[in-house]
Amino acid sequence: MRDFGLKGICAVAALLAGSGFASAQTYPAKPLRLVAAFPAGGPSDIVARAVGKRMAEMLGQSVVVDNRTGAGGNIGAEIVAKSPPDGYTVLLGGSFLTIAPSLYAKPPFDPVKDFAPISLIVSNQYVLVIHPSVPARNVRDLIKIAKAQPGKLNYASTGPGSPPRLCAELLKAMAGIDIVNISYKGATPALVDLIGGHIDVYIGGISGTLPPIASNKVRALAVTSTRRSSQLPQVPTVAESALPGYDITTWFGLVAPAGTPRDIVTKLNGVIAAIVNEPEMKNYLIGQGVDPVTNTPEQFAAYIRSEVPKFAKIVKAAGITPE
Repeated sequence: MRDFGLKGICAVAALLAGSGFASAQTYPAKPLRLVAAFPAGGPSDIVARAVGKRMAEMLGQSVVVDNRTGAGGNIGAEIVAKSPPDGYTVLLGGSFLTIAPSLYAKPPFDPVKDFAPISLIVSNQYVLVIHPSVPARNVRDLIKIAKAQPGKLNYASTGPGSPPRLCAELLKAMAGIDIVNISYKGATPALVDLIGGHIDVYIGGISGTLPPIASNKVRALAVTSTRRSSQLPQVPTVAESALPGYDITTWFGLVAPAGTPRDIVTKLNGVIAAIVNEPEMKNYLIGQGVDPVTNTPEQFAAYIRSEVPKFAKIVKAAGITPE
């Protein structure tokens, strides 16, 4: 009886292994759901729809973009984290995943443990702009003005854990300056008030700030990553102009629920790499103000792990809490 039981167990294990292999070989056998954790029309949605369309064409199955918004991306992320790990529900993840653990006491997911990283898709840097009435021509000038008049200058942000807020707080910490935060519900009203002279400083997405920069309604002083932007090549980085080591770059990438079979992750990684490296897609993404980039699941996982403490340090130093 003992031998028969052991043989039976082995047979069942072999059957399950065989069926798993077969399902992976035929994946995908039904439509995929691509969750975008932010509203339609925003950067997350734009990237999700462009990439999702090509994924559908390459995989031979429809890819439905599902905008599940709210709580700074937490709602969409939680939905995917708790979905079956079968490769049919994926998330356009982003820096909001690695900011959440330091911003919220009990975020509904763990960015390291609850997701299977597939690949980066784009990285994104920001540009520091000021109203022309502020007599600064570079970041060094801005720092001098702020130090001479602590608390007089203000800056616009788009929420407690938003990249513009973190960019500004890192600038404040590294420069040792005091400028006052004014919170807005989005980039558009923040830019409107900056152009109108109600705000002195704003650090925002490059694509949205290009028109007022071109029309001289605002003045660009620096970009936030360690390299210059291809869209603003004449604008230096914060690091090179005033604060060596300053660097904030955010990202969007594809993740699946933890436990998703390795061969499915590998297949999706190959699809994303092929899509993002297409010349037409590259040009489209660059035109949206983001930089196309892909990597392996292992590299992506390591990157996510490194991002969590980086943002935690900024949030803690600034004393940022959810509003």
